[in-house]
Amino acid sequence: MKKIFLTLIAIFSVGIFSAMADNDKVINRSQLPAPAQQFINEHFAGIDITYAKEEWDFLKHSYEVRLANGAKIEFTSKGVWDDVECRFGEVPGAIIPNAIKEYIDKNYPGVKILYIEKDRNDYEVKLSNRFELKFDKDFNIYDIDD
Repeated sequence: MKKIFLTLIAIFSVGIFSAMADNDKVINRSQLPAPAQQFINEHFAGIDITYAKEEWDFLKHSYEVRLANGAKIEFTSKGVWDDVECRFGEVPGAIIPNAIKEYIDKNYPGVKILYIEKDRNDYEVKLSNRFELKFDKDFNIYDIDD
């Protein structure tokens, strides 16, 4: 009986967490955190937002914004950018750390940066020549995928 009860609790818990994990909602620009709004105004001025949504993953939430030019930006719950993808253009140079820009300019001249993601410990960059580069927090390259 005890095993059946514990199994039912486990199944019930998984069901609740699964329902909570997909609790996204569409929002408008004014509902984004102020730093996210400022980032968009500064680096993507004059480009309309196609949609913005608040995403919930269990106890953590974040924001995703799609722009009319095809760019996708993901922000933390505080409005700090996590990653920027520009499929039809390139990532704004002002958000790319200088050390990464210099490395790419030196080793891949004329190649565009289409995607950048920053984590606590590293940066990942995808280039228009299909290379993916990973840099540690001190901007030393530690992985290249082609």
